[in-house]
Amino acid sequence: MRRQTYVWASTTATCALVLVALGCTVGPEEPQYDLPDAWQNAAAADLQGDDGAPLETWWSALGDTLLDALITEARSSSPDIAAAVGRIREAHGYRRAAGGDRWPQVQASGDWSRTQLPESGLGGVITAIGGSNPSSLWQFGLGASWEIDLFGRVRRQVEAANANLQASVEDYRDVLVTLYASVASSYVEVRSLQVRLEYAKQNAESQQETLEIVEARLDAGLVPALDVARARSNLANTLATIPRLEVSLEIARNQLAILLGFPPGHLDTRLEENGGKVPAPETAITAGLPTELLRRRPDVRRSERQLAAQTARIGVATADLYPRFSLGGTIGLAGGEFNDLGESGSSTWSLVPGFSWNLFTGGKVRGLIEVEEGRTEQALAAYEQTVLGALAEVENALTALRQEEIRRDRLAMAVEASQQSVELVQTQYLSGLTDFQSYLDAQRSLTTQQDQFAESQGQVVTNLIQLNRALGGGWSLADPVPIVTIAAPKDAPAKGDEQGEEVNR
Repeated sequence: MRRQTYVWASTTATCALVLVALGCTVGPEEPQYDLPDAWQNAAAADLQGDDGAPLETWWSALGDTLLDALITEARSSSPDIAAAVGRIREAHGYRRAAGGDRWPQVQASGDWSRTQLPESGLGGVITAIGGSNPSSLWQFGLGASWEIDLFGRVRRQVEAANANLQASVEDYRDVLVTLYASVASSYVEVRSLQVRLEYAKQNAESQQETLEIVEARLDAGLVPALDVARARSNLANTLATIPRLEVSLEIARNQLAILLGFPPGHLDTRLEENGGKVPAPETAITAGLPTELLRRRPDVRRSERQLAAQTARIGVATADLYPRFSLGGTIGLAGGEFNDLGESGSSTWSLVPGFSWNLFTGGKVRGLIEVEEGRTEQALAAYEQTVLGALAEVENALTALRQEEIRRDRLAMAVEASQQSVELVQTQYLSGLTDFQSYLDAQRSLTTQQDQFAESQGQVVTNLIQLNRALGGGWSLADPVPIVTIAAPKDAPAKGDEQGEEVNR
């Protein structure tokens, strides 16, 4: 990966005022990376398909109507979404506050005062010439101040605030990606545990029947008491797995309810009514290309916007090397009586143009610029790490999905063979052709392999969910952003990402 740093204009304290009107500003450039043209994992090619479900609604590929409904509910009721919307509102407030500095700041003021001067001093003089003592003074006016942003300090503040607002929107989208994956994973875990629990109960029933057969054969004097003891032990071991599965199932159901913002137990009835089947993909997966991660993954997009915001802060700090020009003034009315405020001689005004320049600060300004540069280097490194982590997550998810599919298929063959083995050894045992230990071993093997198979079925779907999460699936540019519309950055990460800039009022 080739590192490209953000570029900012070099500045000097002796910049000629003739060039001031051109604007000495600093700004970021979009970092460029040499990403691989294809995924390294060969499984990616096998997972592609022309009819693959879109990443925006990847859960539709699982063909589970209850899961679709839970995903929809999660978006409107999850506390995580509410918190993300609150962060957007906070960033939007900062954006409006920063944008306000681009305009003149106007304040209205008014007051009334009553003054008594000493007769032995100025008060006596005022009385002598026909004035009143004590006297009143009414004043009302408007004051305005405006920083003329010649060097881009305010513009860079607005740029940083706007980038932070865009980053908060990407944070909201990242919450969507994570939430949908968590809801789907918890749902699949519930279904997987239900299947495992059903297998355990079925095996317990089968082993109970076996125990009854062995006890009857013991009463007939055909088998030793040892066979009965072994049959009871086998049944007890299987029954002992059921409480553990029940606890895990309860935890999974409660976790799913909490993700949706519901109290524990809220979804139990719905989960029971819809059966205990692990959802299976009905369509192919669209993995896309590595270069698309920069556009798809909200965490990558957020990190890039945070980098842009931090780079803009260098411009804010650099602007302190130059003078700040301002224009201020007041206009108002003043009079001894309230009725005098409308007279022709009651108007007052002032115009105050000015500037300030940090000619010597003992290195403070340069130090603050260095602080922002150091923070930008950290933000750039964090962005690079986010991109690398995204690539690794996809590669790992591809491997995990493919290998678990292989494991599931082999376990399915093992379960089928074990079922045949149990049937054969049962016939042989009842015919006296084999001992009871072989029968018990076949039953134990079937119990173990069925449990592993059900677990693997769920893990395959969970790995598929994690792959879609790693690819940044679960959101679309067409989805409305809560609270605000924002301006797209220069060289927007994705085509069609342009949204209207909100006018600050």
